Amino acid sequence: MTSTLRKHLVMALGVATLLTAEVVPAIAQPAGHSPVQLRRDTKAIHALGVSGVQARVVAPDGRQSVAASGAADLNTGRPVSSGGYFRMASTSKTMVATVVLQMEAEDRLSLDDTVDHWLPGVVRGNGNDGSRITIRHLLQHTSGIRDALPGYTTPKEYYQQRHNIYEPEQLVDLAMAHEPEEFRPGKGWAYSNTGYVLLDMIIQKATGHPAHQEIERRVLRPLGLDQTRWMGTSPTLPRPHAQAYQLFGPGSRVNVTDQIPVDYENLSWVTTTRDENRFFRALLDGRLLPAQQLAKMKQTVPVSAEVQELWPKGRYGLGLVERPLGCGGTYWSHEGGDGGYITLNGVTDDGRRSAVVSMSEARGDTKEHILEQENAASALIDHALCAGDASTP
Repeated sequence: MTSTLRKHLVMALGVATLLTAEVVPAIAQPAGHSPVQLRRDTKAIHALGVSGVQARVVAPDGRQSVAASGAADLNTGRPVSSGGYFRMASTSKTMVATVVLQMEAEDRLSLDDTVDHWLPGVVRGNGNDGSRITIRHLLQHTSGIRDALPGYTTPKEYYQQRHNIYEPEQLVDLAMAHEPEEFRPGKGWAYSNTGYVLLDMIIQKATGHPAHQEIERRVLRPLGLDQTRWMGTSPTLPRPHAQAYQLFGPGSRVNVTDQIPVDYENLSWVTTTRDENRFFRALLDGRLLPAQQLAKMKQTVPVSAEVQELWPKGRYGLGLVERPLGCGGTYWSHEGGDGGYITLNGVTDDGRRSAVVSMSEARGDTKEHILEQENAASALIDHALCAGDASTP
């Protein structure tokens, strides 16, 4: 959840259609799941003007269905691949939180440790005080630290900034130039990418390794997520992938695939719908965290009124979002949006049914377009998780 007008809302976020719906080879459709609905939902997102859409649903028994709509390249009309790579963006926050909670289970750190305990003097100035902010506050976006990551809002700014490289300390310094949000740590909620920059720095301080290496060792390798990769300062993605587009306004749709994520430690992960489903299912069914730490991750607070527009009745845990299901109950997720790619995901509380939809265009020029795209993608997730026995314990 980053970049352009979409960022400002959330944190203040003509080609022929190729439509496919297919079962993963040699696997039958899961009972109770409608491939027709999945096709309908991907087509509805594409009909909004989103250039490309891919989605994957995994049933409780592991059987899968996929659908894709639109073009991966508006110049050639190349179809969207249902197994294409995309930038994970802020969904990586859930992986960071998982590593931190694993470290807590190992007594390597405490959620009540202050930022100053690990990074003395880093959070200082203009009313910012690292002695009052804990690791828990950073994980839950209740620290009050301003989100001050650079971003582009026009094509000109994109071309000027797309290859800029910022070190974590520079990004923190940008936030320290601003006063904190108007609440004491732990007494309010405001989305802060800067908080996760600090968490990466704490992971490195505590382990001696960059956060991406700890994620690879603790999360990706044990789960066999070989389609999830940290790209560092590379401006490219592995193939196949859809080109990423940003709508800046009428007649101003720009290919923004070529760029280095501002927070490259956190936001340069690429993945696929296969791997993202596997990750969330493993997390919620207890394969990554002891029961005590998973319970802490799922202790939520309400998100801000602004973010409620995107996530109605949404609540935020420790790197994990809780949202209501139309069929009753709730599901867990963490969407990501950066550099033209926007991805929503969801998994039922028991980890048995999951869904991911990735879009390769951000219609971020108006609030109306942002909400249309968000609502259509949220509907796909809701339909997928409510199908069949999605809410069965």
